[in-house]
Amino acid sequence: MNIVTLPDELNIDTSLSVQIFNYSSSRKISKQQIILNQNTFSFLLEGYKDVIFNNSSLSINNSKFVLMKSGHCLMTEQLSDRNNYRSLLLFFSDTALSKFIENIELNKTEPAKNSSVHAFEYDEFIRHFIQSLTAILKLSGKIRNNLLEVKFQEIMLYLTELHGTDFLQSLVSNNNDTIRKFTRTIESNQLNKLTLKELAFLCNMSVSTFKREFEKHYPESPVKWFQNKRLEYAHYLINKEHKSSSEIYFEVGYENLSSFIQAYKAKYGTTPRQHLKN
Repeated sequence: MNIVTLPDELNIDTSLSVQIFNYSSSRKISKQQIILNQNTFSFLLEGYKDVIFNNSSLSINNSKFVLMKSGHCLMTEQLSDRNNYRSLLLFFSDTALSKFIENIELNKTEPAKNSSVHAFEYDEFIRHFIQSLTAILKLSGKIRNNLLEVKFQEIMLYLTELHGTDFLQSLVSNNNDTIRKFTRTIESNQLNKLTLKELAFLCNMSVSTFKREFEKHYPESPVKWFQNKRLEYAHYLINKEHKSSSEIYFEVGYENLSSFIQAYKAKYGTTPRQHLKN
């Protein structure tokens, strides 16, 4: 699957600080490698969306919309019952973001949780906001560009009033600690069943560089380390949540039950069923 760069590959003027695109698809997409060159609101209208970044991941239906920081991510689009996927994309540059932050005189601090993607519930205001964006789509030229800049200010003011500025701090946070960023990618995605190629993409590395970097920070190979973490999670689900092997084997990254039981016994010296009985 090819890497997609957005909004560059869309037929819009990427020189503008705020831009909009009406996206629809009838094709399911699984873990598409996306490079976001601008920050993005994705107002999901139909279907389901999964997003994985180096430090956070989430899944939503059309009761929510997401705000994504520019960078590398993996994106899954699942179709609705009508075999369709639709979203309204509002792209905005770091320059537009900086201008907004200056206007509200925000003091930059380290966010409590540094996440590259945030989900928000739809409410009446947001639904009217989307309708106004749809109307602006029909316009062209300077009036469209000016209105979009105003609409960007509007949505940001509304969200900061309702949710505070922590999500805003995440957008402007520039973590130059490459070691911390790498280990955070590993720790955040230990249960996401990603391939080494997908993990390397999130770290903006080749697979060979990713493996070398991994060996500097962890005592095992990536395959062995992730397997152990998933088995530890399975152990927790069996002992604390009292779940059976058949309920959890796929969730912890195994394609069939027998291979999960074999791996579990190799690590813990007993079968999941024996642990469950205890």
